[in-house]
Amino acid sequence: MSETLTEQEVQTGSVRSELDVLEQLLKPEIQSSLNQLVESLPKLAEMVTLMTKAYDVATTVANDQVLMGDMKHGIEEFVKPITDKAKGIASAAVEANDRAQAEPTTIGLFGILKMLKDPQVQQTLRFAQSFLDVLAERNKQR
Repeated sequence: MSETLTEQEVQTGSVRSELDVLEQLLKPEIQSSLNQLVESLPKLAEMVTLMTKAYDVATTVANDQVLMGDMKHGIEEFVKPITDKAKGIASAAVEANDRAQAEPTTIGLFGILKMLKDPQVQQTLRFAQSFLDVLAERNKQR
């Protein structure tokens, strides 16, 4: 008997929800929205198809360990030279600082003139001059 009551309650509840849905469908704004949805169904179906394909590709790529390994290796090959160069510059800066701290001599006018003959100093000075010229040109354009 209790099973019958439960079934009746479920049937009554489903009838109420069906009536609620029917009442909602009678509203003009709901009918207008449904018409817009029906008109947009071909576009929505196309979008869902494209999204499903994109999801399938992303899932395949994410689960492909060989591809992920190749991508990781490619990124490492790209980043490694940059990292090595940065480490080289940093170690050179540390070594130069150590040498400068260890040598207490002062550099006079003749020392500066001697340094001006060094090709590295000349290259650095040319770079500094070119850099300043570019900055000056850009400031004039503003």
